[in-house]
Amino acid sequence: MNYPFWEIPFLGSGWVIGIIAIFHVMISQFAVGGGLYLPMAERKAMRIADPELRAAWLKQIASHSKFFLILTGVFGTVSGVGIWFAIGLTHPEATSTLIHNFVFGWAMEWVFFLVELTTVAVYYYTWDRIDEKLHLTVGWVYAGASAATLIIINGILAFMLTPGDTWLAVAGTGHEASKFWNAFFNPTYWPSLLLRVCVCCSLAGVWALITSSRIDGYKQPALKISKVQWSVRWLVPSFVAIPFLMIWYYLMVPSSQQALLTLGIDTINAGTFSAVTRMALVIIVTSATIVGVAYYLAYRNPLDFNLSHAMAVLLLALIATGAGEYSREMLRKPYVIGHWMYSNGVRVPYVDRINQQGYLAHSEWVWNNADSSYSRGEAIFRGECGSCHTMDGYRPMRQLLSGRDRANIGSFVTMLHEYKPDMPYRRFMPPMVGTQQDVNDLTDFLNAKVNPPATNRQAPIQTAQK
Repeated sequence: MNYPFWEIPFLGSGWVIGIIAIFHVMISQFAVGGGLYLPMAERKAMRIADPELRAAWLKQIASHSKFFLILTGVFGTVSGVGIWFAIGLTHPEATSTLIHNFVFGWAMEWVFFLVELTTVAVYYYTWDRIDEKLHLTVGWVYAGASAATLIIINGILAFMLTPGDTWLAVAGTGHEASKFWNAFFNPTYWPSLLLRVCVCCSLAGVWALITSSRIDGYKQPALKISKVQWSVRWLVPSFVAIPFLMIWYYLMVPSSQQALLTLGIDTINAGTFSAVTRMALVIIVTSATIVGVAYYLAYRNPLDFNLSHAMAVLLLALIATGAGEYSREMLRKPYVIGHWMYSNGVRVPYVDRINQQGYLAHSEWVWNNADSSYSRGEAIFRGECGSCHTMDGYRPMRQLLSGRDRANIGSFVTMLHEYKPDMPYRRFMPPMVGTQQDVNDLTDFLNAKVNPPATNRQAPIQTAQK
């Protein structure tokens, strides 16, 4: 417990990250796919023989580039900063590990990001001001820079699920940086990268349908038909390739994490779905619906395709993106960095030491001489449970333990502390670490919350001022 903990009542700090991340991914991956869409659309327009249609295409692409600049350059950038702020407060230990191990990768990503911001502004503001070929070149430079950011970020995100045996062998020795490329090109790097490329292309088509749907089909029927149908085609390769890439990705995931999915599939007839299985089904249903809506409402009837239809496709894409991000997060359980750090920030090799010395033994953020079992238990709850549970909101402990007396709550905490191989929660929950006194303190705190006394409730813990 090296850092103070960020407590968000009801919602939970994890969902703060999730909400920001879902919208950020929708925009940031559009920044990559849309960065390819713009120069390809411009090149297509330059090859149109009909001068009137060619001019209409270029004008519409210029309008789309303004929408692209505002959405990605403003909202995408702000939400990206928001993610850094949220993860730094919610998972300081994991964030520190990523920064220390990938500082060179982050530096490269920021260089390409600066190139992105510069070239997208130049691309929009130089329409009809510079030579067409030079303008198209600026678009390709942006596309290359945005693709580079995806290539780098994907390596770091995939590392969190599968850091790889080579990196794990030196983790904690101070020589992790020597295995930078092993950690970067980890087992799930390539399937994850290709999956994200497909999603980026799909989102480019989805967002393009928003601006294309606003074209007046009565005044410019040829433009709307060609533009809507061309945008829909961006969805096709992704939905053909994604099922095969997902199988490849699944095969690269460690068997311990595969169990989170097979748990739901194996028991599907009994009605027991794991969270990962439910989200996988949501992805399949929403993706299939997107294909149907895009084909029948957009490709087959482009003149009747309006903004409401486009927003419906966008909403489905948002649901699919949210389910995908939730699945990716859940697939790492019980770790935040696979087989190195548990989801509550406890490093796997440190478990035995913490069990001997106590969870709060070296903490600078609580009073070590606190004489209240309730206060010590509250600090342990914040550190070991608070990253995934709240008391009354998301995954509420009060509800989950409702009806249990102190003995039953103590048995549950002891089960998590012993962490036996056949424990039913082992697949997705980290162990409760600490001494027997810590087990008793956490039990007392949870019991006081679940079965509160009528009077004389103890005061909450005090935190040290730093």
